[in-house]
Amino acid sequence: MRAFETAFADYHSVPHCVGAGSGTEAILLGLRALGVRANDEVLTAATATAQAVNAIEAIGATPVFVDVHAGDYLMAVDRAASALTGRTRCLLAPHAYGQCVDMAALRELATTRGLTILEDCAQAWSARHHGRLAGTMGDAAAFSVYPGRLLGRYGEGGAVITASDEVGDRLIGLRYHGSPELYQAIRAPGYQRLLDEEEGAALRRRLAGVDRLLAARRAVAERYAEGLAGTDLGLPETAPGNEHTFHVYAVRHPRRERLLKALEAFPVSRVDVFGARDRDLPITGQLAEELFALPVSASLPDDAQGRLIAALRDALDSIRDDG
Repeated sequence: MRAFETAFADYHSVPHCVGAGSGTEAILLGLRALGVRANDEVLTAATATAQAVNAIEAIGATPVFVDVHAGDYLMAVDRAASALTGRTRCLLAPHAYGQCVDMAALRELATTRGLTILEDCAQAWSARHHGRLAGTMGDAAAFSVYPGRLLGRYGEGGAVITASDEVGDRLIGLRYHGSPELYQAIRAPGYQRLLDEEEGAALRRRLAGVDRLLAARRAVAERYAEGLAGTDLGLPETAPGNEHTFHVYAVRHPRRERLLKALEAFPVSRVDVFGARDRDLPITGQLAEELFALPVSASLPDDAQGRLIAALRDALDSIRDDG
């Protein structure tokens, strides 16, 4: 575990990395280390995952949702200021589908209002924003290494990184009952959120092959863009300054249900328990009705992707002919 933590920190050029049992636990640890407490508010995108929102609520804090952009599906930072209150403590920035939120604008807002930023990098590990790696632009960053991620392992796992010595010390204490070392009893609040040694070793080996994986995924995305050009399918846009990893190749269509027989895809903000309403978040509501994903695995064969593109184009023509 320690060897992976060192390698992961080195990859991001930060001094601190703490492994966790899952991506959800990584978000929880990151929020706690940044000082989020019960009754605080955490501002995030309406398309944040249920896991991220559950981590916020596990602390006793309240999630507050901001709408997203229609083209790149990223958090609309320009609408975030109006959602801030005196209880807002942290901005949780979910880098979605393989690219980064506008971190320059988010950092300006955080600095002006005295807030911290936790980057949620579960879907955008190794993405870059104006040359900077996802996870290196906030006060801390949480990662998931679930098998479906670009840096995936065999089971659940996560990590938190930070450039701050103070936050790093808090993370170390929080992840094992307040102790910097195993089996040392220290009276401090904390959890047992560990990444085991065997899986850490597997992740360290996978880390070395990231450039090949990224190149393969981007090639798949490029073939989709070429093969689906000229259709009325909404293809994902890359925000200015971003280097997209295409964790998910998310596309949209206003008659999605005619295109796909059954697809349930509701953003977490539409679940009643979280208290948000579509009329507050118009773009998120629209995406919920139109968005779906195409396979973008680095191992997707060219001929299989070609057949998928052809079938999708035929389906789009059929829907258009039906009126």
